[in-house]
Amino acid sequence: MDYLKLLRERAEKSRVYSSHQLVGLTVAQILNDEEHKALFIRLAKDNKGVDLIAIARSVAEKKEVKNKGAYFMRLVQKMGITRRHANSHNKRQRRRNLSAKKD
Repeated sequence: MDYLKLLRERAEKSRVYSSHQLVGLTVAQILNDEEHKALFIRLAKDNKGVDLIAIARSVAEKKEVKNKGAYFMRLVQKMGITRRHANSHNKRQRRRNLSAKKD
C-alpha cells in the first residue's frame, strides 16, 4: 500500500527537464492559464523565452483583459513570433516536394 501512496505523490510533482519547459510553465502561471501550458511550452521551444515572459508579464499587469491567454497569443501573432516556425515548416515541405519531383 505504501508503494501506491508513493506513486500518487510522485505523480503530483512537476518534472521539468529542459529550459523551454520551464519557460512555458512560467508563462502559463503568469497568465493563470494552466490549460494551455503545452502550447506555451511549444512556443518557448521555438522562440526566446525572455521575450515570451516579458510579453506575459505585460499582459498579466493589464486588469481590463479577461482572457489573458488569448490576448497573449494575439500579441505574439502580431509581433510575428509564431511565423518563424510556420516558415521553416513551409521550407521543409517545398524541399520534400522538389525531391519527390526529381525521383
